[in-house]
Formats: sequence, C-alpha cells, structure tokens
Amino acid sequence: MSRFTGQNIIKIIAALVAVTAVCIATYLFLWGKLFPYSPLKLGFTKHELSNVIIYEQHGAAFDDYAVIDSYPPTVEKTHKLHFLRKPVLYIFRDKDSYLRRSTTKARFYAYPNGGLAISPWALLEAQEGKISLEIYLKHELSHVLLYQHMGLLAAYLYFPRWLLEGIAMYHANQMGTSWYPGKKETYSCISRGNFIDPRDYGTAREREVPLNVRYPIAFIYSEFGYIVENIITNYGEHKFAQYIKRLYSTSQHDRVFKEVFGIDFDSFLLDFKKRAEEFTQGI
Repeated sequence: MSRFTGQNIIKIIAALVAVTAVCIATYLFLWGKLFPYSPLKLGFTKHELSNVIIYEQHGAAFDDYAVIDSYPPTVEKTHKLHFLRKPVLYIFRDKDSYLRRSTTKARFYAYPNGGLAISPWALLEAQEGKISLEIYLKHELSHVLLYQHMGLLAAYLYFPRWLLEGIAMYHANQMGTSWYPGKKETYSCISRGNFIDPRDYGTAREREVPLNVRYPIAFIYSEFGYIVENIITNYGEHKFAQYIKRLYSTSQHDRVFKEVFGIDFDSFLLDFKKRAEEFTQGI
C-alpha cells in the first residue's frame, strides 16, 4: 500500500511551501529589501556614536562619522522634537549592494522603522561638491524623526507624503540649493501656472499635471517646502505642531487642516498661489 496518500502529499507540499517561505524571508532580511528590518547585519561593521548608529559595509570607504553624528541635535532643534532612539544609518560598499537591499534607486531612503540607507553615489556626489551631504541627511533625518513619533501605521497609511517632504525641505533649508529652485524661481513658476495639488503627489494624477519647469521633481519638493513655510508663517509653530500630531492618528487631512487653522485646505492653496503671484509682481 502506497505511503503517499492524498493527505500525506498535502502535508509534504505544505512543508515545502513553509521551508521555501522561510528561505525567501531569510534572504530578504539578510541580503534583500527587508535588510533594514533585520536584527542581523552580516558583512557590516557597527559604529555607535553619541547620536547615531552607523552600519558600514565591509569595503566601503567612509570615515567621517563625527560629522554625521553632529546632525541629529540640529534636526531636533529645528523641529522642536526629540529622537526617541538613535537613527540607524547604512553605508554601502557599491551600487549593487545598495540596490539589492534598498526599495528605491534614490540617493537616500528613510525607512519607517528609523533606518536610513545612503547610496554610494550620494557620498561620491557629496565629495565632488554636487550635493550637500549635510542638507540631504538633515532632510532624511527629518523623516526618521517624524516616523519615530507617528509609528508604522501612520507612516504607511495616514501621514500625507507631500507634507512629510515639505517639512523636510523646510527644516533642511533645501529650497534654493542644488537643483531645487528658491523662492523667486518657485513662485515665478507658480505664477505662470505651474502647480501640483499636494494631494495628487504620489498618485496617477501627478503624472497628468503639465509642469513647464526645468526639474519637475525638484520644483514639486520646493513647492511643498514653501507651502509648509507659509503655514508656519501665517499660523505659528504651535498650531503647526498641533496639526502634525493630529495627523498621526487619522487620514482625514483636509478635516484636520480646517479644524486646526480655521480655513479649508483648498482656500489656503488659493491664497498661497495668490501670494506667489504677488511676490513675483513685486520683484
């Protein structure tokens, strides 16, 4: 009588599926896209400093740890918020190592769990003077700081992506640096009809917005930075802090905006565009 009954076959298949799932998960955590969430960092040397923890892949050429360690206190000061735990930064040996473990091809990527991946080409561009490592890291540390306070649920489901970028741009003073347009250029572009509704950011509608600007993504980020600047200038940092905290627990952005600031978000955006036109006319 055959030992391979239908029930036994199902058990064997289930066991194979389970083993395969464990193998895939192990690979993803140790060498793949889930690496920042893994408790094991094989092939990396840990450097724990006063304000950050840096994992450097073996063979990577970087030793300016003290400079990076100086950034978190500044980020805390500008945000008026403290890190709940040290940010964890990852420095990679080469492009392939970074791309295997990162979920993006961007120069930097801040994970909702507090990890921050730094691409090798970002370090090279900083050495060549093409970008400011300080500004970019302060931008990403802004994300990490807010992620720590809002939690994973808000990071993935609630908090508006445009606002996260706008806050980082504003607090890192990134507008007007590198290829990001400053106020004169950004407002001039807006006065000529270039504008993306922040709520369209990251959606299919974003791709449908015609932008006649030199660097569309850079323009969008500067736009968000100046929107944040306008909110803080018009309503104050205390109200802005209330607004941010309310968004940690709800996805109803427009409702929260009106309740905190006393104006609906669409009306605020109209006023913002008018201020951009008035600024341009006054130049």
